[in-house]
Amino acid sequence: MVDDNLHWILSFYRSSEISGALFFGELARTIRPSAIQQDMTRQFADEANHARYWTDCLAKLGKEPLKISAAYQNQYLAAAGMPTNLMEILAITQVFEKRVVSQYTLHSKSPDVPIEVKQTIADIMEDECWHIQWIREALKKMESDYGADNIKATLKHFTEADREVYRATTLEHQERLGELRLATR
Repeated sequence: MVDDNLHWILSFYRSSEISGALFFGELARTIRPSAIQQDMTRQFADEANHARYWTDCLAKLGKEPLKISAAYQNQYLAAAGMPTNLMEILAITQVFEKRVVSQYTLHSKSPDVPIEVKQTIADIMEDECWHIQWIREALKKMESDYGADNIKATLKHFTEADREVYRATTLEHQERLGELRLATR
């Protein structure tokens, strides 16, 4: 049985994946053809598939997705500021993807997680790990243009913003999260 809180959480995950797909699809459409554009296009497709996986998971649990007006990512701009170049976009994405892996891992290890949810998380995790890998490699290649120290400082800035957004999100949705505890990294 799926209670209202789990229904909301899974719908929230779905909404966040849709937001990611739309973001990366637009970005892939607008940047010049390159290895980064190819990887970003794959990530766009992965994010769209993840939204579909959550939709399918909800259906298997006998639920329709709830309409969630804001995704987790929406709060990033207020906390971290608008990225001004491709390196900053990749850095904030790297931090976000690590948060996704952390959150999904935390969720899958929580008590009484339905098998459908665990399987959906497992299906998504392989892609999420690849997202972290390709972005890490792209950022490494950008060191000659942006400087390794600058990239490191940018990652630190976005990590601090992510922690604040995550803390605020978990406090705001404390009742819905129940057994899901504030993840730390």
